[in-house]
Amino acid sequence: MLKCACLCTFELDHPELALGEIKTQLEQELVLQKYSIGIVMCHPEFIPSGIVRHLSDNLPFPIVGATTSSQCVNDHVGNLVLTIFVMTSDDIQFFTGATDPVDEDVEGPVKTAFAKVLPESVPSPKLAIVFPPLILKYPGEVYIRACEQVTPGVPIFGTIAIDDSISFEDSQTIFSGESYKNSMTFVLCCGNINPRFLIGTLPLDNALPFISTVTKSNGPFVHEINDINAYKYFKSIGSTDSGTLAENYRFIPFAIHQRKRTDYDGIPVIRGVATFTEEGVAIFRGDVDEGSTFTILTNDGQDVLESSRQQAERINQMEDVAGVLIFSCIARQMSTMYPDPVAELRLVKDTISPSIPFMMGYAGGEICPTSIKNGIPVNRFHNSSLIILVV
Repeated sequence: MLKCACLCTFELDHPELALGEIKTQLEQELVLQKYSIGIVMCHPEFIPSGIVRHLSDNLPFPIVGATTSSQCVNDHVGNLVLTIFVMTSDDIQFFTGATDPVDEDVEGPVKTAFAKVLPESVPSPKLAIVFPPLILKYPGEVYIRACEQVTPGVPIFGTIAIDDSISFEDSQTIFSGESYKNSMTFVLCCGNINPRFLIGTLPLDNALPFISTVTKSNGPFVHEINDINAYKYFKSIGSTDSGTLAENYRFIPFAIHQRKRTDYDGIPVIRGVATFTEEGVAIFRGDVDEGSTFTILTNDGQDVLESSRQQAERINQMEDVAGVLIFSCIARQMSTMYPDPVAELRLVKDTISPSIPFMMGYAGGEICPTSIKNGIPVNRFHNSSLIILVV
């Protein structure tokens, strides 16, 4: 049986005090079983201060995770905070690691790292929790494809590391006290675990009256929409300002139906545009397959909060919930942060039942299955979404 607890500390200056707070909460919340793991999210300042290293060296389980901008657990919400989602079980094994740098290649380092930590005698994982680094040249699908090459048929859940700087320059992944700018950290869960997934997006009926087809693309590079240059298409629908992409347009979500994929399940993924090239190619924050259709969603803060509330209430209605891990896109925080910069976190904390341990943090891109098709998880990379792992 799986048991979970959520721990946190705001202590940034004294590693021993932080450790004491975490250990006290752990003793109050949980009796550790044979196998345990800690999923950590924290503000980057907890790394140079020595807190992450000290906790890793002194807790009775490995900690794996990433930096973020803001997060919460059942009783606390904050920015300068470190949180740990603990899972412990007698019949679920947790295999943890960090890849070699993935700057030039992702598949090779992922294959090597997974093989290094997974014993041959252990059955295939039932869940992979991954924390890729923020490398702007890679769409998030690169990490999904690399994982699926090694562990096909395994649901993948995770977040790309971010921080609270404008360019996310301090974002790092974390494993065993070390932090990384260019390595993916991960947990492979094997045994009696039953992961379930929820996704919150903006209401699809909020779409603007544009249904368009991607007629030429390569990965995240969209060259043509409706057989015309992508920039010219966006200009034709009034989405440019003075000949350039309006800065706030970077946070407008697109509902992309990837109809040409063999595992298309009818559920759209949400994408954002990063920028345009000089040739008018739209660069999205994730793959947009040629032949996909899309609509443009309105990005209203109240709609974001309502989608979070609905998903939190769905959690309360589920059975056999040991714990919940939640990642929300940083774009959602941007649309809800005035006047309260942690409004979404606070709403989720106040909605989820106090009896359900949960941890929530902001993401630079979300990895979560949209469904199970023919017994195989449809792993997808998302923007502007709320993703939920229920165990």
